[in-house]
Amino acid sequence: MPIEHEGKILDIDPAAVERTILDKGGQKLGEKLMRRYVYDIVPGDMSKWIRLRDTGKETTLTVKEIKSDAIDGTHETEVVVNSFEETNVLLGILGFTAKSYQENKRVSFLLDGAEIEIDSWPRIPTYLEIEAGSAEEVIRIAGVLGYGADDLTGENTIKVYGRYGIDLSAISELRF
Repeated sequence: MPIEHEGKILDIDPAAVERTILDKGGQKLGEKLMRRYVYDIVPGDMSKWIRLRDTGKETTLTVKEIKSDAIDGTHETEVVVNSFEETNVLLGILGFTAKSYQENKRVSFLLDGAEIEIDSWPRIPTYLEIEAGSAEEVIRIAGVLGYGADDLTGENTIKVYGRYGIDLSAISELRF
Protein backbone atom coordinates (compact mmCIF):
# COMPACT_ATOMS: atom_id res chain seq x y z
CA MET A 1 0.00 0.00 0.00
CA PRO A 2 1.64 3.31 -1.06
CA ILE A 3 2.65 5.79 1.65
CA GLU A 4 1.17 9.27 1.61
CA HIS A 5 3.63 11.97 2.76
CA GLU A 6 1.35 14.72 3.98
CA GLY A 7 1.41 17.31 6.74
CA LYS A 8 -1.18 19.80 7.94
CA ILE A 9 -0.72 23.23 9.47
CA LEU A 10 -3.85 24.08 11.40
CA ASP A 11 -5.77 27.32 11.92
CA ILE A 12 -4.25 29.43 9.16
CA ASP A 13 -5.20 32.77 7.60
CA PRO A 14 -6.11 31.57 4.08
CA ALA A 15 -5.53 34.91 2.30
CA ALA A 16 -2.11 35.43 3.92
CA VAL A 17 -1.01 31.85 3.21
CA GLU A 18 -2.14 32.11 -0.42
CA ARG A 19 -0.08 35.31 -0.83
CA THR A 20 2.96 33.58 0.67
CA ILE A 21 2.62 30.55 -1.62
CA LEU A 22 2.38 32.79 -4.69
CA ASP A 23 5.22 35.06 -3.48
CA LYS A 24 7.45 31.97 -3.13
CA GLY A 25 6.79 30.99 -6.74
CA GLY A 26 3.79 28.72 -6.28
CA GLN A 27 1.26 28.23 -9.05
CA LYS A 28 -2.45 28.39 -8.24
CA LEU A 29 -4.30 25.49 -9.86
CA GLY A 30 -7.84 26.40 -8.89
CA GLU A 31 -10.63 26.13 -6.36
CA LYS A 32 -13.19 23.36 -5.98
CA LEU A 33 -15.90 21.93 -3.80
CA MET A 34 -15.10 18.36 -2.90
CA ARG A 35 -17.64 15.83 -1.71
CA ARG A 36 -17.07 12.40 -0.29
CA TYR A 37 -18.69 9.37 1.24
CA VAL A 38 -16.83 7.51 3.97
CA TYR A 39 -17.43 3.81 4.66
CA ASP A 40 -16.20 1.55 7.44
CA ILE A 41 -14.37 -1.56 6.31
CA VAL A 42 -14.78 -3.04 9.77
CA PRO A 43 -17.31 -1.15 11.90
CA GLY A 44 -15.58 0.67 14.75
CA ASP A 45 -12.06 0.33 13.28
CA MET A 46 -10.94 3.96 12.88
CA SER A 47 -7.54 2.94 11.46
CA LYS A 48 -8.78 1.87 8.01
CA TRP A 49 -11.70 3.03 5.85
CA ILE A 50 -12.97 3.52 2.30
CA ARG A 51 -13.36 6.99 0.81
CA LEU A 52 -15.34 7.76 -2.35
CA ARG A 53 -14.44 11.32 -3.38
CA ASP A 54 -15.56 13.65 -6.16
CA THR A 55 -13.11 16.51 -6.71
CA GLY A 56 -15.11 18.11 -9.51
CA LYS A 57 -12.51 16.86 -12.02
CA GLU A 58 -12.34 13.18 -11.13
CA THR A 59 -13.89 10.65 -8.81
CA THR A 60 -11.66 8.31 -6.81
CA LEU A 61 -12.19 5.30 -4.62
CA THR A 62 -9.55 4.97 -1.91
CA VAL A 63 -8.69 2.70 0.97
CA LYS A 64 -6.88 4.72 3.63
CA GLU A 65 -4.98 3.09 6.47
CA ILE A 66 -3.50 5.05 9.35
CA LYS A 67 -0.29 3.53 10.72
CA SER A 68 0.61 6.61 12.80
CA ASP A 69 0.05 10.37 13.03
CA ALA A 70 3.45 11.01 11.43
CA ILE A 71 3.80 12.80 8.09
CA ASP A 72 4.36 9.40 6.46
CA GLY A 73 1.86 7.52 8.65
CA THR A 74 -1.00 7.19 6.15
CA HIS A 75 -1.02 4.47 3.51
CA GLU A 76 -3.52 4.60 0.68
CA THR A 77 -4.53 2.70 -2.41
CA GLU A 78 -6.59 4.69 -4.89
CA VAL A 79 -8.27 4.13 -8.24
CA VAL A 80 -10.21 6.48 -10.50
CA VAL A 81 -13.85 5.54 -11.04
CA ASN A 82 -16.37 6.85 -13.57
CA SER A 83 -19.27 7.94 -11.39
CA PHE A 84 -19.65 9.15 -7.81
CA GLU A 85 -23.29 8.09 -7.64
CA GLU A 86 -22.90 4.70 -9.37
CA THR A 87 -19.85 3.78 -7.30
CA ASN A 88 -21.83 4.57 -4.14
CA VAL A 89 -24.57 2.22 -5.39
CA LEU A 90 -21.98 -0.47 -6.23
CA LEU A 91 -20.46 -0.22 -2.75
CA GLY A 92 -23.97 -0.61 -1.32
CA ILE A 93 -24.48 -3.79 -3.33
CA LEU A 94 -21.17 -5.06 -1.92
CA GLY A 95 -22.50 -4.44 1.60
CA PHE A 96 -20.89 -1.08 2.42
CA THR A 97 -23.15 1.66 3.74
CA ALA A 98 -21.76 5.18 3.88
CA LYS A 99 -21.37 6.26 7.49
CA SER A 100 -21.05 9.90 6.44
CA TYR A 101 -21.21 12.40 3.61
CA GLN A 102 -18.72 15.27 3.82
CA GLU A 103 -17.90 18.42 1.88
CA ASN A 104 -14.88 20.67 1.93
CA LYS A 105 -13.63 23.55 -0.17
CA ARG A 106 -10.09 23.36 -1.50
CA VAL A 107 -7.73 25.84 -3.14
CA SER A 108 -4.85 23.97 -4.82
CA PHE A 109 -1.29 25.03 -5.60
CA LEU A 110 1.99 23.57 -6.82
CA LEU A 111 5.25 24.73 -5.26
CA ASP A 112 8.64 23.14 -5.94
CA GLY A 113 6.97 19.86 -6.94
CA ALA A 114 4.78 19.68 -3.82
CA GLU A 115 1.00 19.78 -3.82
CA ILE A 116 -0.29 22.43 -1.44
CA GLU A 117 -3.93 22.75 -0.47
CA ILE A 118 -5.80 25.34 1.54
CA ASP A 119 -8.68 23.28 2.95
CA SER A 120 -11.85 24.74 4.45
CA TRP A 121 -14.21 22.38 6.25
CA PRO A 122 -17.49 23.18 8.01
CA ARG A 123 -17.24 24.00 11.75
CA ILE A 124 -13.41 24.19 12.03
CA PRO A 125 -10.71 26.74 11.09
CA THR A 126 -9.09 26.50 7.67
CA TYR A 127 -5.85 24.54 7.43
CA LEU A 128 -2.95 24.08 5.04
CA GLU A 129 -2.02 20.65 3.69
CA ILE A 130 1.35 19.88 2.08
CA GLU A 131 1.87 16.64 0.16
CA ALA A 132 5.26 15.75 -1.30
CA GLY A 133 7.44 12.77 -2.19
CA SER A 134 8.93 12.36 1.28
CA ALA A 135 8.50 13.54 4.86
CA GLU A 136 11.68 15.57 4.51
CA GLU A 137 10.27 17.33 1.46
CA VAL A 138 7.03 18.16 3.33
CA ILE A 139 9.11 19.72 6.12
CA ARG A 140 11.26 21.63 3.58
CA ILE A 141 8.20 23.10 1.82
CA ALA A 142 6.71 24.06 5.19
CA GLY A 143 9.98 25.90 5.88
CA VAL A 144 9.77 27.73 2.56
CA LEU A 145 6.33 28.95 3.68
CA GLY A 146 7.64 30.08 7.08
CA TYR A 147 6.60 27.10 9.21
CA GLY A 148 8.71 24.63 11.17
CA ALA A 149 8.43 20.89 11.60
CA ASP A 150 6.71 21.48 14.96
CA ASP A 151 3.88 23.29 13.15
CA LEU A 152 3.06 20.16 11.13
CA THR A 153 0.71 17.35 12.07
CA GLY A 154 0.02 14.15 10.19
CA GLU A 155 -3.31 13.69 11.98
CA ASN A 156 -6.28 12.65 9.89
CA THR A 157 -9.44 14.74 9.58
CA ILE A 158 -11.20 12.89 12.42
CA LYS A 159 -8.40 13.82 14.83
CA VAL A 160 -8.27 17.40 13.55
CA TYR A 161 -11.99 17.77 14.29
CA GLY A 162 -11.35 16.23 17.71
CA ARG A 163 -8.91 19.05 18.50
CA TYR A 164 -11.89 21.39 18.27
CA GLY A 165 -14.10 19.21 20.45
CA ILE A 166 -16.09 17.77 17.53
CA ASP A 167 -16.66 14.03 17.12
CA LEU A 168 -16.64 13.78 13.33
CA SER A 169 -17.66 10.12 13.45
CA ALA A 170 -20.95 11.20 15.04
CA ILE A 171 -21.82 13.54 12.13
CA SER A 172 -23.57 11.78 9.25
CA GLU A 173 -23.73 14.88 6.99
CA LEU A 174 -21.11 17.62 6.94
CA ARG A 175 -22.12 20.33 4.50
CA PHE A 176 -21.58 24.04 3.99
